Amino acid sequence: MIKFAGSLAKETVVDIKGLIVKAEVKSCTQTDCELSVQRLYVVAKAEVGLPLQIDDASRSEAEIAESERKLAAGEVDGAYVRVGTDTRLDNRVIDMRVPAQNAIFRISSAVCHYFRTALLEKGFVEIHTPKIIAGASEGGAEVFRLKYMENTRFEQPGCLAQSPQLYKQMCIMGDLERVFEVGPVFRAENSHTGRHLTEFTGLDFEMEIKESYREALEVTDEFMVKIFEGIKKNFQHELKIISQQYPFEPMSYNVGPNLRLMYPEGIAMLREAGVKNEDGSELSDFQDISTVQERKLGEMVKNKYGTDFYVLEKFPMEVRPFYTMPCKDDPRYSNSYDVFMRGQEIMSGAQRVHDVELLVEQCKAKGVDPVQHYVDAFRFGAFPHAGGGIGLERVVMLYLGLDNVRKTSLFPRDPTRLTP
Repeated sequence: MIKFAGSLAKETVVDIKGLIVKAEVKSCTQTDCELSVQRLYVVAKAEVGLPLQIDDASRSEAEIAESERKLAAGEVDGAYVRVGTDTRLDNRVIDMRVPAQNAIFRISSAVCHYFRTALLEKGFVEIHTPKIIAGASEGGAEVFRLKYMENTRFEQPGCLAQSPQLYKQMCIMGDLERVFEVGPVFRAENSHTGRHLTEFTGLDFEMEIKESYREALEVTDEFMVKIFEGIKKNFQHELKIISQQYPFEPMSYNVGPNLRLMYPEGIAMLREAGVKNEDGSELSDFQDISTVQERKLGEMVKNKYGTDFYVLEKFPMEVRPFYTMPCKDDPRYSNSYDVFMRGQEIMSGAQRVHDVELLVEQCKAKGVDPVQHYVDAFRFGAFPHAGGGIGLERVVMLYLGLDNVRKTSLFPRDPTRLTP
């Protein structure tokens, strides 16, 4: 039987019949017993010559670097193989069998679960909005355009939805009061970075507000902390497996209300640290901050306040979408916010404009053609409302301290990858 088992290719699926017997096996996780095999049946043979070896793909960067050092020093005859990202993604089914990668997707599932349960417990209604629409959902140019019902008399231009934003708001106008959605989001961004995808999973919510947009931030605090705490409490096994291959520091956050900074405060912190724009100019109170500046601010917040999770409020009106509510006290700013993990933005949100005249005015000011059915939804009584949306893959990447969002996307889509 041993000879037969040894002849089988790695990853062959087998059924085993045997007895559990007492034994001392110090080299295994189970140390006081073992399985004495009596019968072995092949369920499905694997082909010889895997496109990547599970052992190779399971090693940490530190292990690989150490083997390369030993090779250079003449201490060993060969170094460990470094499995590249493209090799992993081209053979994702095999890559998913790597313990750390498998655990990452279980963490991803948990994030969706805790997001959903947190909002259901607060009376939110789950919705499912269209992903094929007639125009860019936020007035942007970075959309995947298509011919809807091509080569028929019904043919018309369409595109894939950038977000469920407009439909979320329409649902609030339809008296659903509090809604959320977990679904695909499409962005035709030619961004070749470790944090961007052309298709990702959005976790979006929208809600009526009574007095302030900060009611939506309170909900955000609650569901994000529920996610963090749920993973920490119930997924220690998966976290340990992931950290063995991809070491990371645990997230720092408050279980109660989390840190909130006003946008001018953030700009002031960057200025005090001597941070400037790429062209060497001073930071303006009314400009958007770059990814590099966001990360620098995240470092400063961590050093000063001891947290990896915080909110930046009151962005300049100039850098927010047309449906964002201006600040009543200073219309140069808006009732908007971004949420950050480890110095990177994971959520953008705001109070939305519910006054139809102001909505049309801001559409024109930003050069956006008003979507008629969207604008009409505000003509017959509209509730003040606010919301936001997070990207699942980016949240998982940052929680686990990973360096590339492709590690947290099941079958990633980016500007160069459309398969598998």
